Amino acid sequence: MSERTGEAFVRLVDILARLRSPEGCPWDKEQTHVSLKRSLLEESYEALEAIDKEDYRALAEELGDVLLQIVFHSQVASEAGRFTIDDVVSGISDKLVRRHPHVFGDAQVKDAREVEAQWDELKRREREAQPQATSALGKIPVDMPALAFGQLAQERAARTGFDWPDAEGALAKVAEEVEEVAKAASPEERAREYGDVLFSLVNAGRWMGVYAEDALRGANARFVQRFAAMERMARERGLDFNALSLAEKDALWEEAKREGA
Repeated sequence: MSERTGEAFVRLVDILARLRSPEGCPWDKEQTHVSLKRSLLEESYEALEAIDKEDYRALAEELGDVLLQIVFHSQVASEAGRFTIDDVVSGISDKLVRRHPHVFGDAQVKDAREVEAQWDELKRREREAQPQATSALGKIPVDMPALAFGQLAQERAARTGFDWPDAEGALAKVAEEVEEVAKAASPEERAREYGDVLFSLVNAGRWMGVYAEDALRGANARFVQRFAAMERMARERGLDFNALSLAEKDALWEEAKREGA
């Protein structure tokens, strides 16, 4: 880290301390870990959006906003005597060194797959060393988006050997779950079986190297873009979009697709 980077980080920490001081900002002084939860989530999603758009100027700004949230939470915790920003930085630094013995120690690995296996083994040992060992799936944040949670749970389960032998099995499970939705007799059963369809789709995507959360975000973005193009076409032609028939809307949809929307 350059001297300039260190000075910039210390300046940010000092700014947050001043904002939270008796002479600081009334709004900043009122914030708690709970009140800041939404901001941490929103800033993270804005960083993801910048990555998806390959807008690296925006990404630099959004990562700054994420960093602000980390320092903000650390300042709140420091004031309560729980932990400090030093604990946060030292903790993750120690973890990185501990889980990269092939870089900071004598361990040998051939490729990225062996690194992942080594990482999982080190995490397993750390869990077992805790007073109450937890499940391999026990530390997945329950507030994660559902698709992302499902994929991470499946990935971790697969690393223990609980997985389909091939992609065909995962795809066959999708078809099986779709049939069960069609046979569901009650709203509660339909909801349960529909969840199983989504879960099996995530699993099939994992086998194909598709990250379900990203795939659905991309589909959402395409839908919004094409729908907006349909509305624009209707306005340009003096048409009332809402009054168009479904067939007319479908025609606009196909036209929007051809235009690349």
